[in-house]
Amino acid sequence: MDLGWFALQLPGAPYLAVLVLLAFLPPIVYVVWIRNTERYGREPWSAIASSFVWGAIAGVVIGLILSLLLQFLLAQIEPLYAVLARRFSDPATLLAALVVAPFAEEAAKAFGVWRIRKIVREPEDGFVYGATVGLGFSATENLLYGIVAYLAVPEAPLLAAVVQIGIRSVSSSLVHASATSLSGYGIARRHLWGKRFSILPWYLAAVVIHSAFNGLASFGVAFSEQYGDAGQLFAIAGAVVFALIAISVVRGRILEHDAREDWLK
Repeated sequence: MDLGWFALQLPGAPYLAVLVLLAFLPPIVYVVWIRNTERYGREPWSAIASSFVWGAIAGVVIGLILSLLLQFLLAQIEPLYAVLARRFSDPATLLAALVVAPFAEEAAKAFGVWRIRKIVREPEDGFVYGATVGLGFSATENLLYGIVAYLAVPEAPLLAAVVQIGIRSVSSSLVHASATSLSGYGIARRHLWGKRFSILPWYLAAVVIHSAFNGLASFGVAFSEQYGDAGQLFAIAGAVVFALIAISVVRGRILEHDAREDWLK
């Protein structure tokens, strides 16, 4: 690829500033919402901001490296691709969406919580920090998807980017927050209560949520090809409902833990 040509196709500074604002503002609002779900012992803004920035930068870089590594390893398993190719037209994309991205990205985001585990004081703190790292990750991811949409639709690039970011802001952002909050909770339990409380089940639960959402989005593409705009709208609505249910469950768990007086500081 000619990097010079690619650079020339990127949005100009004013448009890029708009895309950055649109990509980052909703996740930041969600962070405030999640952080303020707790009535007692709310997390300090400095730690929240640090976690968000870590997810937006280091989390994305580590997630990309792990994704490339996992994709390379899976590519060496030729029988796996042979089996999938009999049932699906694009097994590589299927594996990327349902296996590679969920395992790699959730591991990267979980590491963002693990690195600050010593500041965790209550079990629900894991939900908060996990969601915050996930939302930082989603902000950068939404921006990148917005830029891709901008480049893909030259007839109306800004509109395409805004629509892409808008849809992802009310779906995948909340899923990133919900999934990683589970890993964060597992990390908090282990830190507070000892090694007998494993992180693994919570990480795997995060992977399942992430994979299920990606699967829904993948089926959405098929629906849109088969049923047109109606199918696409149905898929988008399903993704949004899935995301809202997931984040509502997480907030409910935060409130449940927060209400237990024996954990109040």
